Amino acid sequence: MTASAFDVCVIGGGAAGLSVAAGTSQLRLKTVLIERGAMGGECLNSGCIPSKALLAAGKAAHHRDVADIPGVSGGSAQVDFAAVKDGLRAVIAAIAPHDSVARFEQLGVTVLQDSARFVDSHSIEVGGATLRARWFVVATGSKPVVPKIPGLDPSKVLTNETIFKLRDKPDHLVIVGGGPIGVELAIAHRRLGIAVTVLERYSILPQDEPELVEQLRDVLRREGITFWEHVEIVSIDHPPEGVVVRIRKDGLIHAVSGSHLLAAAGRQPVFEDLRLDAAGIAHSGRGIAVDARLRTSRRHIFALGDVIDAPHFTHIAGYQAGIVVRNLAFRLPAKVDYQALPWVTYADPELAHVGLTEAEARKHYGGKVQIQHVILKRNDRAVAERHFEGAIKIVLSSRDKIIGASILAPSAGEMIGLWCLAVRKKLSLRAITDLMLPYPTLGEIGKTAASQHYQSILFSDKTRRLVRALQWLPSW
Repeated sequence: MTASAFDVCVIGGGAAGLSVAAGTSQLRLKTVLIERGAMGGECLNSGCIPSKALLAAGKAAHHRDVADIPGVSGGSAQVDFAAVKDGLRAVIAAIAPHDSVARFEQLGVTVLQDSARFVDSHSIEVGGATLRARWFVVATGSKPVVPKIPGLDPSKVLTNETIFKLRDKPDHLVIVGGGPIGVELAIAHRRLGIAVTVLERYSILPQDEPELVEQLRDVLRREGITFWEHVEIVSIDHPPEGVVVRIRKDGLIHAVSGSHLLAAAGRQPVFEDLRLDAAGIAHSGRGIAVDARLRTSRRHIFALGDVIDAPHFTHIAGYQAGIVVRNLAFRLPAKVDYQALPWVTYADPELAHVGLTEAEARKHYGGKVQIQHVILKRNDRAVAERHFEGAIKIVLSSRDKIIGASILAPSAGEMIGLWCLAVRKKLSLRAITDLMLPYPTLGEIGKTAASQHYQSILFSDKTRRLVRALQWLPSW
């Protein structure tokens, strides 16, 4: 390996780094990819993929146990927890070839499976060798935070990096953190027959629309999940039989006992071994500092994904990768724009969102905000399939521009795509009324909301008088 062999050096083989390396190599830029752990990063190995597979297992068990259709009886599901975990590994193995060393070498990428650290801003040390590149891309991701709580033994705490490897079925899983990760793992484990308690310092899913969160919370409580919100964790004990968490709620101390403890209370960027200071790369505890073009304080060094202070989603990493490739390969001043950022909490029903929430919109636009809200019970497909919990909430500017949308419904993650386009393209709600959608589908609830918005105008006295006057015109 020569010291100046590469155009692009990508550090990190997760979703962000792989996307950049695939793009630059196919554009015939000599690319080296450095990954010290498993290819595919967190998303494939301990995040998106195993969590969705676990949710699928829980959903299968739940719908075997519960029958809401008259005349159809449910039967008790038999759950083999170790076999469920084997199933997760099979799903990962099925997807892994797409992220494998072999595939990227076929794309022309040089893959080095080792640790890397900067020597200076133009060179990096890998496995005892020093290499140089014209461009560097840091995509080393993040890791779960284990909170510092009196009495807590970090070696006895599960995180998303370890819980999917657990083969012994917990009796009672206590989850610290009520964000999307905590909620998803709560419902997945509850449906596999495990008692679950969620502890949250604030309210669960604080970034979502509160009224939709309230509906989802009610659903999850009916399934048997216990929520302690607005609590302070005072201390944790690890007796031989499990864990005891002492919490303060409204001035009173309560003890929550369980067999296992899961930390889902945030993440922190991974760069402690990179020697960023040697390269002059500005950073803080929140991540590597970047501009709108994802350039660090050294303009030939980019950073993206969970290692920067930005939303932590795999689809964000893919989007950011496109920005980086356009900048370094095509020399275009492409910039990130998170205005139409979507996210989904994959509960059942799913909670999906894009754009501004009502609170964010009112903070930005003041009183010049309009809201359309339609409950799922008004949708014929939902009624036919007995999906009674859910709603759509659309946030509009004063000129009927769609600036945000939230959906609580089965497959809300699939439904939100239309509203991502609407927010991204700054469409008016009238554009939705002009759509022809198949009947009966859950997606029609959006058109119902749009039609509802214009009903007061369409059927006003003024419009009625106009229609009456038009009847005097001769026929065409």
